[in-house]
Amino acid sequence: MKISAFTFIRNGTIFGFPYSESIRSVLPIVDEFVVNVGDSDDDTLEKIREIDDPKIRIIESKWNDKMKVGGYVYGQQKMIAQFNCTGDWAFYLEGDEVVHEDDLDKIADACRTYQNDERVEALTFDYYHFYGNANSYLDSPGWYRRAARIIKTSVRSYAPDGLYWHVLTSKSKVARYPKSIHTGASIYHYGWVRSEEEMNRKSVNVQKYWNKNHSRIDYREIDQKIIREFGGSHPEIIRAWLPHADGLYRANPDYKLTRREKKHRLMLQFERWFGLELSKKHFIELKP
Repeated sequence: MKISAFTFIRNGTIFGFPYSESIRSVLPIVDEFVVNVGDSDDDTLEKIREIDDPKIRIIESKWNDKMKVGGYVYGQQKMIAQFNCTGDWAFYLEGDEVVHEDDLDKIADACRTYQNDERVEALTFDYYHFYGNANSYLDSPGWYRRAARIIKTSVRSYAPDGLYWHVLTSKSKVARYPKSIHTGASIYHYGWVRSEEEMNRKSVNVQKYWNKNHSRIDYREIDQKIIREFGGSHPEIIRAWLPHADGLYRANPDYKLTRREKKHRLMLQFERWFGLELSKKHFIELKP
């Protein structure tokens, strides 16, 4: 069995991504890591080369800045990297996502267990979306709690944007989400822990790919009720990168909920009352 990992990144340093830590977090269990580096205005390419691991294979690409619909350029860049994977499995990590060292054996075991199981096309992970500081994460149906991030390379898949996959059926033109089973592991998402300055710099540059205008991001403008205290341990590889902060992140107490946030708060109540899980799932869940 061979496991490939892959990602795409552009201007990772300017936008504050912990991309080196992300890549290094899974190197112990993968046979190769394909990194598609877009033409950047910073030292992203040099920093990835400095990791200096023979498992890393770098592809240099130029983005189509005229593609400004639905984030499709992200799907293009994701697939450039994925289509260069040579393993049985392709493990997709974004530049602000890290895997805990305690979960590496679980992930490798899941790949071995389901390699020849024809039901299983992909593997899913639980998610921690850290927010504001390293002590706080978001728990809401508006923030996906589980996602498929490993897929078999034998499956005909493609990405309509950077986040998830579609699988082509035998009818070729009909697509669906991949059939996935859980790894028992988590992915630690740190994008909303970087500074507001870095987050806004990123937003200014990426919103155009969704044909949207940038609106200034203020971390305090959020529903306090969806912020939870993190009681676990962070991956060792990311600890030096994390900004120091004490206690739970505090939102603006005078913040007015949007209609969408009011809907998610109501969904949270239904989840608690009836034991439901109502967050969006871009996969078809299989039972072990």
